[in-house]
Amino acid sequence: MQSLAALSALGQETRLDVFRLLVRAGGDGMLAGEIAQVLGVRQNTLSANLSVLTATGLIRNERQGRGIRYFADMTQMQRLLAFLMEDCCGGRPELCQPALDTLACLC
Repeated sequence: MQSLAALSALGQETRLDVFRLLVRAGGDGMLAGEIAQVLGVRQNTLSANLSVLTATGLIRNERQGRGIRYFADMTQMQRLLAFLMEDCCGGRPELCQPALDTLACLC
């Protein structure tokens, strides 16, 4: 199940930090070196974590000259959130509305 792999990937602190950073970067994404610098992570450690996140579909990359730019895959994030909230509140969607409102405000 893709959702289980995504949750497992995000269960590691550095990968969660990378994903959250890329979500904040939005459509501009970030070069791998920029990510390493902002998070204070060694390049080889970052590379392994980027590979895991890419394999789960949470992030995607694009080669730009000699560098690789990474982006959060917002469609995959939406799928993950939908999976988590699929049976929200036992059929009483009004109980989930505060969580949905919070998510809407953060975007």
